[in-house]
Amino acid sequence: MKFKILNESNLKKASGLVIIVDVLRAFTTICYVFSNKADKAILVKGPEEGLLLKRENPNYVLIGERGGFKLPGYDYGNSPYELKKVNFSGKTIVMTTSQGTAFFYRLSKHSECKELITGSFVNASSIVNYIKQNKYKTITFVCTDNSYQNNEDYMCVKYLISCLKGKPLNFQEIKKDLTKHPVAERFIKKPLTKHAPYDFELSLQLNKFSFIIKANMSTKRIILEQITL
Repeated sequence: MKFKILNESNLKKASGLVIIVDVLRAFTTICYVFSNKADKAILVKGPEEGLLLKRENPNYVLIGERGGFKLPGYDYGNSPYELKKVNFSGKTIVMTTSQGTAFFYRLSKHSECKELITGSFVNASSIVNYIKQNKYKTITFVCTDNSYQNNEDYMCVKYLISCLKGKPLNFQEIKKDLTKHPVAERFIKKPLTKHAPYDFELSLQLNKFSFIIKANMSTKRIILEQITL
């Protein structure tokens, strides 16, 4: 099994199964959305595209942020805490975020990328099981946050690889280190929003969900779908 760890500077090297990691917060948030019975999630490139879809389909639910804040006209921000108790039963979600969702469109253009799934701590064991079940030869991990060394996305990748090798890293140590890391500042020390401290805590929960989230790229817009293991 071959592993690649990439970020936005070298996406052209991506191939095989591609796991797009966004721990804080997009791909933690989307796990909570699917756990609350959402039918599917349509990814859009920008805020206006989402608003247009909402006008055409009033029952769609808009989730989005820029700079960490909820977008004007959207139903919810990119917050697992805000969404963890919302009933999305049968709903179609439309989602756009500063980092995570954009990477799907960038990577979907690469012919060597055979499959795209989301990555986070909250469904880490399911990701590992999915990889093992399908016997992938090449795994590409993409960190959507490359602002600091050993940040939350990179540590999530390291944890996933350690599990695939049968020698899991100590998650409690990872969590402890990330709490002291610069990435925690806008969530804990100087929270951007009232939900930020709770979002940080929820994003650093391990193996809460037993499903993966896979991109359906056969349509005009990328659609995320839940696959239960």
